[in-house]
Amino acid sequence: MSLIGMRYLAPPHIILRKGLIAGVEYPLLAQHIAEFMSSTLFYTSLLHTSTTEHKRAVAEFCGNVAMCRHTGQVVFSDPYKVSQYNRWTFPHLDHDAESLREDNLLKFEVAQLKSMFCERAQALIHGDLHTGSIMVTHDSTQVIDPEFAFYGPMGFDIGAFLGNLMLAFFAQDGFATEGSDRKDYKKWILKTIEETWNLFNKKFTALWDENKNRSGDAYLPEIYNQPDLWQLVQTKYMTDLFHDSLGFASAKMIRRIVGVAHVEDLESITDANKRAECERKALDFAKMLMKERRKFVSIGEVTSVILQVVS
Repeated sequence: MSLIGMRYLAPPHIILRKGLIAGVEYPLLAQHIAEFMSSTLFYTSLLHTSTTEHKRAVAEFCGNVAMCRHTGQVVFSDPYKVSQYNRWTFPHLDHDAESLREDNLLKFEVAQLKSMFCERAQALIHGDLHTGSIMVTHDSTQVIDPEFAFYGPMGFDIGAFLGNLMLAFFAQDGFATEGSDRKDYKKWILKTIEETWNLFNKKFTALWDENKNRSGDAYLPEIYNQPDLWQLVQTKYMTDLFHDSLGFASAKMIRRIVGVAHVEDLESITDANKRAECERKALDFAKMLMKERRKFVSIGEVTSVILQVVS
């Protein structure tokens, strides 16, 4: 017998994606999502749990095969080959879709991301943490739709959220009017992207520091007991996680432009020429990000490049 418990999220909660399309600012969004991700990812990782506990938990969630297989197909495979399920703004992006399928370096990079997604049971992840899986008000942020949850790479959740904010940013020009150019709102989105990663980084490493003498098997205190070594370990771990997150963010963006399932942010731009222009900028940025993600040392560098793309 199974039991599902559900919470009623009363109005004025709305899906975050719809708020982003409407140009609504949510001042606590970055703080709340950073708190959610840092807690769920840290406490289910080997930074906090023993190997025995971790493997038991992985086994408990390993039955979610169908959802994982579906994600692997639509995110890491279909956009990079001819597939009956792919679609894009036609005929505007025909050449863009073909160019993507012929980009060998891009396919080399996405293969590494797919391998990580399939093989790395790093923590219990939501598995579908985009802006359509979050409900918000100005002071409340609620994550919903956990049916894709499994033990996978932390960066997949972080990248899903950041990538969808990036898509929301690129869509804003499609909503601009004479009375509202959306420039201030685009600045807020970029600020939220930066704050989300920076706050997550701060909260995650704080949890790690607070629990370094406890049960986590990944870095035993008997071995990693020198401040310089501890700092080196944390810096390497968080740098790798940052680059993983950027890679998954780019994969999420690409699949939402030339894959089977698109996002309302872009789909609701009624002028096909405008929509294609927004999508092309997002696609070009995402391809660059996937191939060059290891060159970035801060999230501020990423948002600076985003600004260059649209200028």
